[in-house]
Amino acid sequence: MRKILIVGGGAAGLMAARSAAISGGSDAQITILEHMEKCGRKIYITGKGRCNATNDCTRDEFLREVPRNPRFLYAALAALSPQRLMDDLEEMGCPVTVQRGRRVFPASEKASDVTRALTRDLERRGVQVQLHADVQHLLLDGDTCRGVRLASGHEIPADAVIVATGGLSASGTGSTGDGYRLAREAGHTVTPLRPSLSALESDETWMHELQGLSLQHVELSARTGKKTIYREEGEMLFTHFGISGPLVLELSSHLPDDPCESAIFLNLKPALTPEQLDARLLREIQGQERRQLGNLLCALLPSRFAAVFPSIIDLDPRKPAGELTREERHTLAGALQQLPLHVTGYRTIQEAIVTRGGVSVREINPSTMESRLVHGLYFAGEVMDVDAHTGGYNLHIAFSTGFLAGQHAVLGA
Repeated sequence: MRKILIVGGGAAGLMAARSAAISGGSDAQITILEHMEKCGRKIYITGKGRCNATNDCTRDEFLREVPRNPRFLYAALAALSPQRLMDDLEEMGCPVTVQRGRRVFPASEKASDVTRALTRDLERRGVQVQLHADVQHLLLDGDTCRGVRLASGHEIPADAVIVATGGLSASGTGSTGDGYRLAREAGHTVTPLRPSLSALESDETWMHELQGLSLQHVELSARTGKKTIYREEGEMLFTHFGISGPLVLELSSHLPDDPCESAIFLNLKPALTPEQLDARLLREIQGQERRQLGNLLCALLPSRFAAVFPSIIDLDPRKPAGELTREERHTLAGALQQLPLHVTGYRTIQEAIVTRGGVSVREINPSTMESRLVHGLYFAGEVMDVDAHTGGYNLHIAFSTGFLAGQHAVLGA
């Protein structure tokens, strides 16, 4: 009987166990070693507690949402496509629904239903789960992994070990970086770990004053040097520390390790050409020449933003609109479509949705998820150096790489 140990009972670990049990049948003994009090804790907080399990898109569409190492995922997505995952969840008794942006959720909109469906399926297939099992070391015999040693000193032999411990984000769910330590122990390279899908901090007082203000149908762009590295429309939010919201989270996955190296701009009127915006400003001023600039801008911006906007670009908000010079009007129009947002850094990696960086994918066989350095050692999920945008893509990466790792770990190929 082939013995498979899976370190970590999150999305990748649960799916690895299911895949191994399906492929191995009665000839395999599958055990999940989870150091928390229950499995799937991070699943519970995904999609704001509703579990955005995947995205109903094609493979090519999926890969366009992966800014780093997308080609590494070809085999994983072939093994478990979004459509197959949706079918599998339905088969396990968890109906799904497709919502805005083709995001896929359980029909109940309860993340617990996804975890419950997976754990019940594993019970039915005879998968064993050991909770409070803290794996401290891999048992290495030359270039082969023979099992693990727990913090208690107890050694558990195995024919294959799958490391599916997650990253460093949302550490309260159990993602404490143990997998990186195990990978390094086996000789693997761990690329620098950074927050991704992260809010951004700023020391600009005006941003803090707008705390809680949400902007819709705006555009964020970023340049590093002369290259535009990001440009998208959507929704963002001002906070007490800087900026957040869907656009900002996605932007963060494209920025360099130090976001200060990029110039970030906010376009508040992306639907208008510069000429159209200038004409709009002239129309607003006409007949309201004595109206203060801060009040006039309420026709173009939320009132809180309108009140501070002139000061941001060194204009007097109390100045009568009719006294604006042509140059000042052009400055105003230019700022409405290219307002610099000075950021000072990311929020902490524990607050990020996912971790950027991890076990180098160059040292992992993308067709099997097996280590190229150590036979019998596999990786799955966020512990690897691959991450994606929001929309269900990161959770599906965990599910699909876990599926592929479990399938090949049990077959020994």
